[in-house]
Amino acid sequence: MYGDHNVEEAYKLAKERYAEIGVDTDQTLERLQKTEISVHCWQGDDFHGFEEGGGELSGGIMATGNYEGRARNPEELRQDYEKAFSLIPGRQRANIHAIYLETQGKKVERDEIEIRHFTGWMDWAQELGISLDFNSTIFSHPKAEGYTLANYDEGIRNYWIEHAKRCRKIGQEMGKRQGNPCMLNHWIPDGSKEYPMDSIERRQLYTESMDKILSENIPKKELMDCVESKLFGIGMESFTVGSAEMCFGYAASRNIVLTYDLGHFHPTESVADKISSSLLFLDHIMLHTSRGVRWDSDHVVIQNDDLYHLMQEVIRCNALERVSVGLDFFDASINRIAAWVIGTRSTQKALLNALLEPVTLLKKLEKEDVTERFALTEECKNMPVNAVWDYFCEINNVPVGIKWIDDVKKYEHEILLNRG
Repeated sequence: MYGDHNVEEAYKLAKERYAEIGVDTDQTLERLQKTEISVHCWQGDDFHGFEEGGGELSGGIMATGNYEGRARNPEELRQDYEKAFSLIPGRQRANIHAIYLETQGKKVERDEIEIRHFTGWMDWAQELGISLDFNSTIFSHPKAEGYTLANYDEGIRNYWIEHAKRCRKIGQEMGKRQGNPCMLNHWIPDGSKEYPMDSIERRQLYTESMDKILSENIPKKELMDCVESKLFGIGMESFTVGSAEMCFGYAASRNIVLTYDLGHFHPTESVADKISSSLLFLDHIMLHTSRGVRWDSDHVVIQNDDLYHLMQEVIRCNALERVSVGLDFFDASINRIAAWVIGTRSTQKALLNALLEPVTLLKKLEKEDVTERFALTEECKNMPVNAVWDYFCEINNVPVGIKWIDDVKKYEHEILLNRG
């Protein structure tokens, strides 16, 4: 469909260049093809979800902008997902939050959600041949003002514990149906504007609540639980219950997955540097590629140093099979489908760049001649990675280069602008 003789010729030349430094580009593309990127649903509708009578965003979450065409129901969101998937090479997953349930107009409390409320998503994914990931939604709710799993009120804690338990059953069913683990992410907004007198009790409550949530043993081949930390949020600037240290300790001691979000740390803190140390103590890591600008602002992912360094560390640690990759941003100021495509393709390009590094040679040189290692590392930055990427797009029958934007504009004119 998008065949271009020049793309193949450029790839052949690039293949020869990479072979000179010991990199097999065909094998690299095979690895990239097998790596699934979990594409988040909330970019498509600005995190409104489909709860009957749902409220405003809270918990430090904010989508800025008012671009036309936001998905208003599950059918429109799935339609937009499919358009985005058609413009992205490789394999993708769909990452769903609990508030994206389908209730046929009935109000369902979050501690009452059931598998049947997500069978529409499961049927759709099965028809598309993709897998699903899931998230508990412990924010944007009257019972989520201030503290949830770490609330002094046992009734509120139990409400969210039951919600998360039900999310685990839903995620387990997704995993069973798709034949691979559903990654279930747990994040809470618990914290305070000023530093508390008793931070340890809050974290004890969080630990006890999470232990109750995980009390039922579910096979990891069906479901993998993840806990996600955060530095701060709006209204919890001074204290966050689920800090990096808290979540790392919990994940390591309970043998579950730790989620690293690129926007959930201090702007000068390197998430990439956490990969190698974490892999010594954790079996698996979940990555959320996002982009914080001065704070956790969830900008669309671009090919910046943070993203490149993150993917390089994953590959240099030989840990691609122990790391899952998803997206976490929401931008309502631009075409939402374009945001998906830009963010996913940027994440894939950063991963491809890392896969094309001659890691074995560079590690050898680091032990023998660090000067040459330094020189070769810099030379690799100007290798013809774009030729390899274009070929990857072509063999996946998706637009090469910027051609995909024409499809997005056509879809916007024919579909999005008619949603009102």
